[in-house]
Amino acid sequence: MLRVVVLGAAAGGGVPQWNCGCPVCQAARTEHPELQSTQASVAISADGDHWFLINASPDLRAQLIATPKLHPRAGKLRDSPIAGVILTNGEIDAVAGLLSMREGWPFTIYGHERVLAILKSNSIFNVLNEKNVRREPIQLERNFEPSLPDGSPSGIEILPFAVAGKGAWYLEGQPHPAGKDGEGDTLGLRIRDKATGKHFFFLAACADVTDDLRSRITGAPMVLFDGTVWRDDEMVRSGLGTKTGQSMGHIAMSGETGAIAALEGLGIDRKIFLHINNSNPALLRDSEERLILERAGWQIPKDGTEIVL
Repeated sequence: MLRVVVLGAAAGGGVPQWNCGCPVCQAARTEHPELQSTQASVAISADGDHWFLINASPDLRAQLIATPKLHPRAGKLRDSPIAGVILTNGEIDAVAGLLSMREGWPFTIYGHERVLAILKSNSIFNVLNEKNVRREPIQLERNFEPSLPDGSPSGIEILPFAVAGKGAWYLEGQPHPAGKDGEGDTLGLRIRDKATGKHFFFLAACADVTDDLRSRITGAPMVLFDGTVWRDDEMVRSGLGTKTGQSMGHIAMSGETGAIAALEGLGIDRKIFLHINNSNPALLRDSEERLILERAGWQIPKDGTEIVL
């Protein structure tokens, strides 16, 4: 069985964001603590014993403490069931948590060469000694099977593919460490249990639902999809920022070209939004936006939500 644990569902900054007084963050601090959410990352396993993270959020340490399945096994002085981390982009939201895994335990980082080049160019990631923490390049449109610590197959087959998006914000105006522009900065993943054939798609960052993407995910048992903003200009309208969703590389939930409309009628069994910004009014359970979202068959998960396929 393919097990999926949503470690966090929020976008950068989490909910509440440390310096934000927007309605969602205020509610999360006061009368609605159930709104609190850490930054987006999930854990997957085919055997229930060995786990792989998809992205390593800045909140990873707290997420691991809150998830007993990811604790060291009893009687072990040093131990972790985490065998690897699969990176879908090089944003701070996806890679900063790697620094919380620097204590000498072996695991493998899987990422496109454009993302691995970002890690290599930043000396702070040298704390992850490559003798212990291997960096394994993955290629677009080529299946790979992450390995268990002893080198045996994990039973999970992953297909990375390019989706519309942007490179890491902090590289804007600078030469990319990987050189010329190319695909690979923003990935979607199809994750399949080789034993059962069950699969799901992970797309925590996506700027557009293309015909190719629509055909890939049609009929999927589950899709975890980018839910950063409700409206493309919501951060500008609310006074929280100057960037639109599109300028940040994210599609809006609503609107004629938004995710809800674009993924309607594709026969997806379970549709879940991930990477949801604190500005997004759909986080408020009594909001009109939340009602629209749920009527369309979408869910917003709590941290720690476990799904078995």
